[in-house]
Amino acid sequence: MDAIFNESCLDTLGRLPDDSIDLVITSPPYNMNLRIRNGQYTSRQIVKELSTKYSGFSDNMPIEEYYEFHKNVLEELLRVSNLVFYNIQIVTGSKRAIFRLIGHFSESLKEVIVWDKGNGQPAMQEQVLNRRSELILVFEKDYPISRQFRKAPFKRGTLDDVWLIRRERKKGVSNHGATFPEELIRTILENFSVEGDVVYDPFLGTGTTAIVSKKMNRRYLGSEISEEYFGISSSKLEDTQEDLL
Repeated sequence: MDAIFNESCLDTLGRLPDDSIDLVITSPPYNMNLRIRNGQYTSRQIVKELSTKYSGFSDNMPIEEYYEFHKNVLEELLRVSNLVFYNIQIVTGSKRAIFRLIGHFSESLKEVIVWDKGNGQPAMQEQVLNRRSELILVFEKDYPISRQFRKAPFKRGTLDDVWLIRRERKKGVSNHGATFPEELIRTILENFSVEGDVVYDPFLGTGTTAIVSKKMNRRYLGSEISEEYFGISSSKLEDTQEDLL
């Protein structure tokens, strides 16, 4: 426990026993650079300003490959954990795969939370809606047929399904425009976990899930395939440890 790994999440998940994680919180790459030309997907058109997740990562996985990858990840996450918060944004390069994933995992999809970021990012093209919101798909293994979270500590009538949480400014992180706000992680941990729970983020990025988990007395695990962001996460976790002493 309390470890992060510089590797694919599927490698980490392959070592985890069944039901060994209490809660998963993550936001996978959006596949922003898969574009459409003449009514067909094309992976050749790379738009640097849209690649917001990873430096040196093209973020343009073919749609079928994107679907299969995330299907495998979600199957593994539901093997190791009962509760999964999967933050996604509906963009051109992901929407068909996400709609298929929602159908494939419909028996495990318990809730959909709308993350309202407060203002819409301007669309890159004419006749396209500004994207103000992201969706948090909540998957559960033991009681997904019901809307009731039987082990969640929040009280009746205290938590809505639309969360107004503004993005935080990036601090010392370049080429990463999709960092989690700490408030979003705190909201999930406060309402869906207790101290001592094990929290896993398979797409750790710059480490926000692990950092907030540490601050809130949860155990954490994380996977990050980017060496650059793994280094940032490691450094920030060390700083957090020093601040807590």
